[in-house]
Amino acid sequence: MRSAPTPEPSIQRSDRQTSPGSPRTTALLAGLDGVPWSDIQDSTGSAAAIPRLLRKVARGDAETARAALGDLRKRICQYGFVVEQATAATVPFLWELAQRPQVSCRAQIIQLLKNIADARQWETTATAYPKLLNHRENPVAWERAARQAVRARRDGLERLLAEDDTEITRATTELARTLGD
Repeated sequence: MRSAPTPEPSIQRSDRQTSPGSPRTTALLAGLDGVPWSDIQDSTGSAAAIPRLLRKVARGDAETARAALGDLRKRICQYGFVVEQATAATVPFLWELAQRPQVSCRAQIIQLLKNIADARQWETTATAYPKLLNHRENPVAWERAARQAVRARRDGLERLLAEDDTEITRATTELARTLGD
């Protein structure tokens, strides 16, 4: 049974770095180590493996990135509709990776964001079993926080819709529909 308290996930990241005389640039996955991953839970228990998986998605060859994304999906959006405590904390990094042309599985990342935005498993269960809302571990709150984290970064949709890659634009169109944009 999970016992970690539900922290308020931050959807803000301080990942902008500046150097003298140059425009502001964003470091890839900056802020990743600032998240207390070992204190929050994914579907396997501790979410401590999430940074490693995100880095593999970001920097791995196509096969490695897809495998890492598959593992990440199982940890934060199991079965495509069950989110976990660590999901909301992971979402800003997924949005970042979806925006990076060097990432090989961007369309699949966008599809994962859509799955997270669609997730209502815990809320649906809570309507039948309202006592679920009284548990110390509140998966309904995790689900709402995850959906809110996806919505908070939706300003990236326009850029993704302008891509030349039809797979990315199709996945982005589906995500935009889910978000009501």
